[in-house]
Amino acid sequence: MNKYANNPLKTRRDLVRLAVDLIAPLLPCLSEGKARLHIGDTGAVYDEAIAGMEGFSRVLWALVPMLAGKCPEAEPLWALWREGIVNGVDPGHPEYWGDIGPFDQRMVEMAVMGMALCMIPDRFYYGLPEDARQNLYKWLNQINHYDMPQNNWLFFRVLVNCGFLAVGLPADEKRLANDLDSLETHYCGDGWYYDKPAQRDYYTLWAFHYYGLVYARFMGKRDPERAARFIDRARQIAPRFAAWFDGEGRALPYGRSLTYRFAQGAFWSACALSGVTADGLGWGAVKGLLLKNLRWWMKQPIFDRDGILTIGYGYPNLIFAEGYNAPGSPYWAMKVFAVLALPEDHHFWQAEEEAYAPPRVLLDEQARLLLTRDAENRSVIAYTAGNHAYEHAHEDEKYEKFAYSTRFAFSVAKEAGTLKKGAFDSMLALKGERGLWHARSGFDRFELSEAEVSFAWRPMDGVEIETRLIPWENWHLRCHTVRTDRPLEAAEGGFAVCRDFPGARPCDRVRSAVFADDAQASVRCDKGSCAIFALSGYDGGEVVEAEPNTSLMVPRTLIPTLRAKLLPGTTCLVCAVCATEDGTLPETIPQEVTRLAQQCL
Repeated sequence: MNKYANNPLKTRRDLVRLAVDLIAPLLPCLSEGKARLHIGDTGAVYDEAIAGMEGFSRVLWALVPMLAGKCPEAEPLWALWREGIVNGVDPGHPEYWGDIGPFDQRMVEMAVMGMALCMIPDRFYYGLPEDARQNLYKWLNQINHYDMPQNNWLFFRVLVNCGFLAVGLPADEKRLANDLDSLETHYCGDGWYYDKPAQRDYYTLWAFHYYGLVYARFMGKRDPERAARFIDRARQIAPRFAAWFDGEGRALPYGRSLTYRFAQGAFWSACALSGVTADGLGWGAVKGLLLKNLRWWMKQPIFDRDGILTIGYGYPNLIFAEGYNAPGSPYWAMKVFAVLALPEDHHFWQAEEEAYAPPRVLLDEQARLLLTRDAENRSVIAYTAGNHAYEHAHEDEKYEKFAYSTRFAFSVAKEAGTLKKGAFDSMLALKGERGLWHARSGFDRFELSEAEVSFAWRPMDGVEIETRLIPWENWHLRCHTVRTDRPLEAAEGGFAVCRDFPGARPCDRVRSAVFADDAQASVRCDKGSCAIFALSGYDGGEVVEAEPNTSLMVPRTLIPTLRAKLLPGTTCLVCAVCATEDGTLPETIPQEVTRLAQQCL
């Protein structure tokens, strides 16, 4: 039984209760000196001692705002974390957090301590013993002496130096200015920053904007021009980011680091903290976006039997995780609790929650996404043209599917030898004789409009493909012109549909209904249905039973798939995909979709 699902999450008191309830299961995991949390035994690129420190520090994203908001429930927790801080920064203590080096994970965890120095200096600095204050400064100041990635990490050092200024400690103001100037080079317009040059994803919102709004809140008098710029950019992106959320409270599963889960709403919390509203997004709408997303997450099976967050997305899942996901990493989601720094009489808490419905179609050229939603605002589908990177796990699947859905999420491959293990949902996959299956990985060029997304790509040497994605209501067309110098097999997958309900008892489990013939393949399920229809070039349909735990949303899925054999030369493949929220699917293809398909032939 998920104990968090019963919290209505309507009021400030409800949110305080959730924060305390999320922290409570971690208390038995605290080390003897309270400076680390041992949550689990899976590994990350950094060692176990650093992972323990990471888990400890991420709780502070909730605890610090609770203390700032004078929540009495935070006091017994602060007594434990205060002891951990004193011991963690003490070089003579067995649980000392250690001397850092270049590109060190502990730099990430310093950011919340910089915010704490700004937000609760009386508790986080002046309330510590004199020797602990000196140790804290020396430990944090290491961040000014080592290289770090030139991306959102620069904000970690910015916040530390802001914290030093807040309590009158020596700060590296030259480095602070240089870091802020470097962060400016990541801004690309319409409110969007990039973390990596070819990527626009959640890091813009839960990193660049979140930290920028914290900066604006606490450095506004010292640096009013930059603070105003951060606030203006947040206002610009707010309606664009709101389009990533559907009326059910779900946000778009897209990109890396999705194990941070309800950090998806952290931007809205930072907006409230810094007083940011936008056209059509007043306090009630901001409150609705934040709380509805949280309510949805608290109903998902994302906790272990003790109530501790797991690595995964819609359920525990290590397969899709990044190498920097340690057992405590998911608690970066605690950034959503920044709003608890606001008193009960703040506009945010006094506002009536409002539903927000973005446009049915939104073209976001900076994010390289065309976002659509159904008439009832029950789901969002995003069509992507040109985001890509090569550094982290499964980045092809996280950025290069044809379509991403709040209802169905996406799948990652276990291996590319079979369709079952490759789990090629929302993709065209190809393979030569006795070869591996290849899907999109990179692009040569792309174009976006409100009517369609198109791009050219090469899945392997000697194969060139031009693809058009054309949305229409809850349908979309895929048109591919494939030029190949060898015979190929092709498989075109629709969305991965839930095969049965996760966590359901055997007696009430509802299984999906499947159908396939020479013209289509479909899967019907009460939790969402998908059909894919062959219009040109395909040989027939089948339903692929994907390898378990490949989908981010549910552990067992079925993928309606079309198959084709391609001869050397040029082949035109055209198909139509339909996705619905329930167990119904249309019997025929709408005339408008047929008309659009004729333009592709």
